[in-house]
Amino acid sequence: MAMGSTRNTVIISCLVFLAALHGIQAVQYAVTNNAGNSAGGVRFTNSIGIPYSRQTLASATNFIWRLFQQNTPADRKSVQKVTLIIENMDGVAYASNNEIHVSANYIGSYSGDVKTEFTGVLYHEMTHVWQWNGNGKAPGGLIEGIADFVRLKANYAPAHWVKPGQGDRWDQGYDVTARFLDYCNSLRNGFVAELNKKMRSGYTDNFFVELLGKTVNQLWTEYKARYGN
Repeated sequence: MAMGSTRNTVIISCLVFLAALHGIQAVQYAVTNNAGNSAGGVRFTNSIGIPYSRQTLASATNFIWRLFQQNTPADRKSVQKVTLIIENMDGVAYASNNEIHVSANYIGSYSGDVKTEFTGVLYHEMTHVWQWNGNGKAPGGLIEGIADFVRLKANYAPAHWVKPGQGDRWDQGYDVTARFLDYCNSLRNGFVAELNKKMRSGYTDNFFVELLGKTVNQLWTEYKARYGN
């Protein structure tokens, strides 16, 4: 017994060491369908399912870590568990306290490839779990724009999104800001990752100057001009 116990201790110690060596951060994923026999609840079960949802949460996390260049646990938020809840509610989805809530009403009424749309929604909401928000000081439109930027780079942007150059303000949010951030990222590869890193402790529009040498309003004007808008 003592020899077996010692062997197990050694194995566990090695696994812990390897995990630390490779910067592994174990995250648990839980999925619950609270929508019951509603149209959206049934469609979720038949067209998407819990196993696929759990797999997508993990894939989205790994994609976000790579895109944000968060290569070690020290670079990331300390999140041990993310819970996805499908429920009958208005709207599409929201993330709060490491929980992602997705509307079964939306799933049930969506006309199109619901699995692909659902996947894109999860990439957006999972970004909210992992991104920094400038300690609450960053514009809401920028926060939502970064989440849609992740969805864009993961190739889950839906056809109805605005085209590059469209929109009224750089911090209009969602697809408008995502397209603008994609332009900024083309000027400096990794710009969004560096911006997110700076937003760990606070926020100022001057981050754009520090990273790209121009004010955000200058960048927006040049972005609009590039696409004839």
